[in-house]
Amino acid sequence: MKQSFIRSLKYHGLALCVGLTTTLATTVVIAKSPADPNKILRYVFPVAETGFDPAGVHDLYSAHVNASIFETLYTYDYLASPAKLVPRTAVALPEVSEDGLTYTIRIQKGIYFVDDPIFKGKKRELTSADYVYSFKRLLDPNLHSPNSWLLDGRIAGMDTVLKQAQKTGKFDYDQPVVGLQTPDRHTLVIRLTSPDQNFPMILAHQPAGAVSREVIEKYRNKSGFAMGHPVGTGPYMLARWTPGSRIVLKANPDFRSFVWNFKASSAEDQKIVQAMQGKLMPQIGVIDIQVMEEGQSRWLSFSKDEVDLFQLDGELTVQALQNGELKPELVKKGVQLSRIVDPSIDYHYWNMKNPVVGGLSKEKIALRRAMAMAFSADSYINILQKGDAQKLQALIPNGVVGYDPDYKSSIPYSVKAANLLLDRYQYRVGANGWRMQPDGKPLVIDMTISGSSLRSQQQAEFWKRILDSLKIQMTTKSLPFSEALKLEKQCKTMFKTSAWIADYPDADNFMQLFYGKNVHVSNNSCVQIPEFDRLYEQTQKMSPSPERDALYRKMSRILEVYMPAQVIGARYRNILAQPRVIGFKKHPILPAEWMYIDIDMKK
Repeated sequence: MKQSFIRSLKYHGLALCVGLTTTLATTVVIAKSPADPNKILRYVFPVAETGFDPAGVHDLYSAHVNASIFETLYTYDYLASPAKLVPRTAVALPEVSEDGLTYTIRIQKGIYFVDDPIFKGKKRELTSADYVYSFKRLLDPNLHSPNSWLLDGRIAGMDTVLKQAQKTGKFDYDQPVVGLQTPDRHTLVIRLTSPDQNFPMILAHQPAGAVSREVIEKYRNKSGFAMGHPVGTGPYMLARWTPGSRIVLKANPDFRSFVWNFKASSAEDQKIVQAMQGKLMPQIGVIDIQVMEEGQSRWLSFSKDEVDLFQLDGELTVQALQNGELKPELVKKGVQLSRIVDPSIDYHYWNMKNPVVGGLSKEKIALRRAMAMAFSADSYINILQKGDAQKLQALIPNGVVGYDPDYKSSIPYSVKAANLLLDRYQYRVGANGWRMQPDGKPLVIDMTISGSSLRSQQQAEFWKRILDSLKIQMTTKSLPFSEALKLEKQCKTMFKTSAWIADYPDADNFMQLFYGKNVHVSNNSCVQIPEFDRLYEQTQKMSPSPERDALYRKMSRILEVYMPAQVIGARYRNILAQPRVIGFKKHPILPAEWMYIDIDMKK
């Protein structure tokens, strides 16, 4: 017997509500997209994209594009607070069996992929089989998808297929899987290995977007990804791409339109509702994205009215904000500010497989703890982020289920104590004035930074001063953003700053960063702690509750004991918009809001 999936999770800051009566907006059928090709939105990325294949990338900036091209079964209401899960390509939210294991999802009819030569002039309809293929790609061991953790161990019967792939060296996409069934072209039945309250949100995450098998097989590269030829069913399509420089999206002419009909969740939303209510969406015909790694260049372009939407962060916040609000001169110009605290974490990690800083022996733990004790998150936020972040005590940020406002880290800030700890574990200072490893070998910390921007250089300089205070030598390796991501997935970086923004608003999305089975995927510190892994697997079977929160506290303490990573804080997300942008509000989960806004080209 099946029952409707209706659940409401309320918690600090951001929350998730779902209900079968909720829909994305009123869908209408018109001959072509209502987007005006003369309406051009100019946007800027602070780092280069890595590609356009949902299974192959997991950086925020590529996700902006992928979420506009590929469609997931579910998404989030644009204005709802707490965050509200709504259908995207699905007809409604899933029907879930009483045991919480079987999800039945109906897919809308008449949704088509963008025209492509591979379809030989025929309209290619989106079907349930496309989602099955897309989900299997995430788990194909030959692809090494950085997003495999989303479905790993969750789909009933998939282990059999994976074991066969390990034996033969080939993943059989045609082999039936009991947990992924398609009774008809527009019905998808998913059987889980165990109940998972996060599963609907996983289906709303960008890597779960549908791709066409024939497109992937035609255009994939040697790694199995079709990075440069994205073909989806979403509101936009790739029109031009100069890697690392410029991305131009144009409206998908066959995208089904919808009527903007969202409800205000706050007084400030009322202005958006008044401006957008009843419009056919999407309205914007072209998204023109430039990559500018240098912050001052981004700010100058916005100041000269060459950019319409602009993310303000780091050293740039003092240019536009005062006490968290726009400076009067910008208000006078009509510049708009959307400001939220990201459900995210900034953190430093040490590669636990590295022979110098890795391992679980006492002297290696002491080295990492000493570096953590000499680090001041307050100073980092004030100096590098210009105060535009909230310090965190643990890896679960405010705004997600499981956040504990009373939790306090056990790691003190004390340079003196850090030096004493290094002395105790035989990290002696040599004749050259620098500490050595306990076995007498040189001790050198190699920090990897992404790109050559001022922000990256400041991070390196900040840590150089910290390690100087500990008499530890430090070198810096500057790499392009995409190359740095690749190396950390291979466990080849020693020490690096990283960030994670919630894919879905639950603590599980952050704790999985340190789960042993996610090494080479999302576990950048490459850490495997049996006790942590055991507790993590236990929480996977639990619904949000005080009992689950208690386990998260234990897991946080375990991470503090072994210190594979050190949390810094959660950034404010400040988005500046030119006066001509209509209806913009930063969403805490959605990577891009382009399909929900408008622009007045006359301004």
